[in-house]
Amino acid sequence: MTEEGRNQPEGPDFTQGVAAAEVSEGRPLLGHVAGEDAVMARQGDEFFVIGAHCTHYHGPLAEGLVVGGSIRCPWHHACFSLRSGRALRAPAFDPLPRWRVEQVDGKAFARERLPDPARPARRGAAESRGVVIVGGGAAGFAAAQVLRAEGYDGLLELVSADPAEPYDRPNLSKDYLAGSAQPDWLPLRDPAWYRDNGVQLRLGRRVESLDPADKRLTLADGTTLSYDALLLATGAFPTKLPTPGAERSHVYYLRSLADCDRIIAACAGARRVAVIGASFIGLEVAASLRGRGLDVRVIAPEEIPMARILGPEIGAHVRKLHESHGVVFHLGDTATEIGERTVNLKSGAILDADIVVIGVGVKPDLSLAQSAGLAVDRGVLVDEYLQTSAPDIYAAGDIASWPDKITGARIRVEHWVVAERQGQTAARNILGRKEKFDAAPFFWSQHYDEAISYIGNAASWDRLEMSGDPAAADCAVSYFKGDRLLAVATIGRDLDNLRAEVAFEARIGAEPPESIE
Repeated sequence: MTEEGRNQPEGPDFTQGVAAAEVSEGRPLLGHVAGEDAVMARQGDEFFVIGAHCTHYHGPLAEGLVVGGSIRCPWHHACFSLRSGRALRAPAFDPLPRWRVEQVDGKAFARERLPDPARPARRGAAESRGVVIVGGGAAGFAAAQVLRAEGYDGLLELVSADPAEPYDRPNLSKDYLAGSAQPDWLPLRDPAWYRDNGVQLRLGRRVESLDPADKRLTLADGTTLSYDALLLATGAFPTKLPTPGAERSHVYYLRSLADCDRIIAACAGARRVAVIGASFIGLEVAASLRGRGLDVRVIAPEEIPMARILGPEIGAHVRKLHESHGVVFHLGDTATEIGERTVNLKSGAILDADIVVIGVGVKPDLSLAQSAGLAVDRGVLVDEYLQTSAPDIYAAGDIASWPDKITGARIRVEHWVVAERQGQTAARNILGRKEKFDAAPFFWSQHYDEAISYIGNAASWDRLEMSGDPAAADCAVSYFKGDRLLAVATIGRDLDNLRAEVAFEARIGAEPPESIE
């Protein structure tokens, strides 16, 4: 194929018309409008033409799923309105381009491009004059974005212990750490967005105390803030190991952008790295540092990585995948001491290591909620609207323990997309929407060129069913407790993962995303 041919957009030119029969109701059709990639979707007798690429990570919407009045991205389950182009669910926040569609003689034609959807009229929160968000991660940012996008015009302050403006945390263990993502890819918004939208950032500031009765926060420097509605999104912190030597300067934990930058700086003079922990974070770090050419050893007590969560088949596949890229595992073993340039193992082995990265999980930051007397039990207890035990205080993200309809139990998960979606729901409830949080939990994990997608929550399971072959990067695994399906994990079957999400929503009677418009 010529270079000119490779640059030609795929599929039909929608300005020339597409026969109605060529567009199914469930799947979008890839094409273009004036050389710009687009998809055509159908809902009943109506046709829609919108941009072909998700505004989150540029995922291919033509490979996604049309459900009711929305289209869902196959990569990370972002959801958009067909009619308005609005991003209805995180992890996308920006709208899709769209074109007016006209039907003539059994064909659908794309006409002029339509303007982006207008912002709703400005309005204050229900009986509220000022909103404070504590936490600048996924949930905190998503809440601030929704409050302004849906017309809230009151005082809005975001307080974060992190000195950096809200950024794309999942990238820290993936492309950014590997060196394939530039620093300017990380911010969730340009600094001007906060100024233009009146979001007052208080960065590098820790909240010392919360008085729910007086609706007042006190920061570590003595500053006091009053609120009418409060969102707690304090996130989590890495679990520290008591291993002798873990306090040495070449030992790192990865949680923040500053942590990641320190690891990247240390890589410049390093050749060997030991990763303690074969969790998602630990193995993503291993993959990223292999991408930088380092000799990587992974130490973990389990015999098969991630088998407890994903099952032995996928766990064994993940191990082989990493080994094929040069990672050496020391499984069924633990670190007993970290020396100046060595790691001693319980088995008696001694590993050379210029850098040590510890990734053995995180713990929710509950200190503020506990000291304020909020109901806490391994998480901040919230109802289906994400309301805490105190009036006008909501909680979202890693700290929130909510009643999950899929499992029938209270759960707390540490997933980026869940935190974003909870932040969105909490913001709408601050605005008086009474929106239930009933989205099925979703996360993804990247290992070299393979992604594992996981929908649902199976903290424990007693049976799994697999189709396909992990070694071929083509499989789906369903996790059951008795006869109850709790979760589905897929490799290379993004559409199956989307369909599982839709099936979970139907089972629990979840509110369709398009109803939030």
